[in-house]
Amino acid sequence: MRLLFQGDSITDAGRDRSDYHNLGNGYPKYAAANISQKYSDIEFINLGISGDQTKDLVARIKPDFIDIKPDIISIMIGVNDTWHYASDRNWLSNQKYEEQYRFVLDRIKKDTNAKIIMIEQFLLPADDKDFFREDLNPKIDITRKLAREYADVYIPLDGIFAKALLEYPSKHWSDDGVHPNANGSEFIGRIYAEAFDELMEKVK
Repeated sequence: MRLLFQGDSITDAGRDRSDYHNLGNGYPKYAAANISQKYSDIEFINLGISGDQTKDLVARIKPDFIDIKPDIISIMIGVNDTWHYASDRNWLSNQKYEEQYRFVLDRIKKDTNAKIIMIEQFLLPADDKDFFREDLNPKIDITRKLAREYADVYIPLDGIFAKALLEYPSKHWSDDGVHPNANGSEFIGRIYAEAFDELMEKVK
């Protein structure tokens, strides 16, 4: 079974791009470690690229999704579709965001037999980024809408972190509100492994 991690810097996490089996230091590493304790013969591939937005996934849909021939594709994308437009609040339109993300999901459904795990973009409290919410929240709603249409399993990570913040403050999980530290990455990896279990139950 071939599992492909896709996304931005949160997925990339410093991976060695010369070896797509190198999972980096983020949640894919922890997810793979947890999954491998229970399941054997899974090939893990990480093709996340730091800085990517939905438009970048559109641009590399054939070589980095379809041509990989994965059995499972997991996608965490969206925070840069907000962050990269935040300096002057000239936000990417919600329509364009949905159009681009939908294109990727449509192509996966059309041109692969892969199951889809979608991971919600998230933002932890950070004084310099709290205003992102004015754009991020509507785009999270779009991600959730697309998940209802396309996802075999959905990880509502923004909501999950909202609950986790009742136990530990933002800095426990991330130094900047966007990029998980080791605690945050390990936490996402555990959540991911639980979602993987859910998917395996569905495909039995």
